[in-house]
Order: sequence, then structure tokens, then C-alpha cells
Amino acid sequence: MEYINIGNVRIKKTAALAPIADVGDTAFRITSKMFGAAYTVGEMTSCKGLVYGDRKTTELPHISESERSFDSPSGIQLFGSEPDSIARATEMSLEYKPDIIDINAGCPVNKVVSTGAGSALMKEPRLFFAIVRSAVKAASKVPVTVKIRSGWNSEQINAVEIAKLAEEAGASAITVHGRTRVQMYSGKADQDIIAQVKQTVKIPVIANGDVDSAESCMEMYRKTGCDLVMLARASFGKPWIFREIENGMQGIPFEPPTLPQKLDIMREHIRLATKLKGERIAMRESRKLAAWYIKGIRNAAMFRNACMGLETLNDLERLIGFIKEQQMS
Repeated sequence: MEYINIGNVRIKKTAALAPIADVGDTAFRITSKMFGAAYTVGEMTSCKGLVYGDRKTTELPHISESERSFDSPSGIQLFGSEPDSIARATEMSLEYKPDIIDINAGCPVNKVVSTGAGSALMKEPRLFFAIVRSAVKAASKVPVTVKIRSGWNSEQINAVEIAKLAEEAGASAITVHGRTRVQMYSGKADQDIIAQVKQTVKIPVIANGDVDSAESCMEMYRKTGCDLVMLARASFGKPWIFREIENGMQGIPFEPPTLPQKLDIMREHIRLATKLKGERIAMRESRKLAAWYIKGIRNAAMFRNACMGLETLNDLERLIGFIKEQQMS
């Protein structure tokens, strides 16, 4: 097994879980770590929300003791557009004892970009530099990383320039999603721009975009020369993707879980969520989660409709029983 170092943090050179807003909660991260995620990052957290003490915001950076029990670091991600706010939020986030603090300069959604944060920072290099610098100064000995995109649009591909500024500002690593802000999540991720960033900076480069198998992960490593691969959507309803990748990189055969095994994993994932959030909230949030787990099976459309009605753990058990009955008939 190979490892990389981000600052003083040691990480397996396999695949990490990207921060995923409204999805990558504690239960999701723990489940990913159970299947070998090399590193996980919590949901994107608003610096202003943290500074002003918004209750929901202050819950997002929490790292549970269960997460810390794995041989896999845990990071938190902050977003904002004001250096002072970033600095204060970084100081406050140290109370959560993260292994790494990540600054988001890649989120493409309007509600983030419209505030001047996320991928909007790629259009403001000076502000970007000031934000990263302020976070690094405030983070004490905790490594600060940055997540960016290839650029704003096809005419403004500036990931190399932005990566150099991040390094100059003191960032310990940079993650590059090989799409522009305009692309959102459509089209194909540009591996060439990730390779260019890797060739330019001395800090570790984490590659993100289109990795959904052991083969595509190893191809990302080969084509970009990156230090680590990060994935998000490929883990939706498929947390064993991390074990598949780890096995593939070591030349160990991987046997995908059977349908009954998938349903058992889904059950445990959702049960963990209910322990952490309570049954009412967790079950409603788990409707999409259940739909992801059953994607691709026979009669999946019918089962997805049933997922949308989940209210209790008993409902979940009935759904699992219904799926098994229908698949065996």
C-alpha cells in the first residue's frame, strides 16, 4: 500500500470521499470508511453561518468519535468570500479537531456562486489568494487544502494559475475537479488540466471527476500523475466502490455484493443515520439514499416509488422484504 502526506497527515493512495452537500453526512462518511475510503471530507459549511452561530451550520463540521476510529483522516470544508470571515471560521473549526481544513473554490451552484464564493473565486485571483492565506494563518498546524475547478468556462481555463496562487498562499494540497463551473456536472472531466496542475505545483494534487470504478481510478492516476483520487457521485448507493478501488490497485480480485448483501448494507447505513439524527429526519433524508442502493436492479422504478414513502424503520424493513420477494419470484 502506498501513502501520501498532506502536511502532517498520512493518507492511503487509493480513493477519498469528496465533500457532498446534503448527502455526505456522518452516516455516509462512516459507511464509506467501513469500505475503505482513504480520507473523507464533511459537508460544505458556510463561514458566515459558523461565525454567526447558525445551529444547523454548526452541526455540519462535527466529526464523530466513530469516524476517528478508522485509519482514515477526516476533514471539514468551508466556503465564503471574505478573508476575515474565512479566518474566523477557520479558527472556530479547530474546535472540531479536523485532520484537514479544505477551502471550497469549486462549488458551481448558484446559491453559493451568487455570494462570490465557490467557483466564483476562480474569477477573482487576488481575493482567492487572500482567502487561502487567511485560512492558512488561522489554521495553526492543521493543513489547509483547496478544491477548485478547471476554470469558469471554456474560455477561462485558469486552474494552473489558481493552483500556483494556492501553493504560494500556503495550501498543503489542491483538489482539481476537471470541469468548468459552466459545465456543472455534465460533459467529461478534463484530465489534461489536472495533469498540467500536477506538473506545475510541488504540493500534492488530488484529482476529481468521472471516477466510478477501479479501472477509471487507475486511469486517472496514470494520465494525470496525481497524488490522490477523490470521488463523489460514484459512491451514491455504492460505498463498496472504495474497496473495489483498493483491491484493484493491489491486484486483488473484487467480488461485488449480491442483492441481499446490498440490502443489508443499505439497512445498516440507514439505521446508523437514524441513530444519529432520529428516525423522523433520517428516514425522510434516506428516501433518496434507498433509491440509490436499488438502482439498476429489476423493477427498480417500482421500488423507487416505494422509497419515496419511507417514514419509519418498519417501512424500510417492509421495502426490503418486498424487494427480496419480487426478485425471487
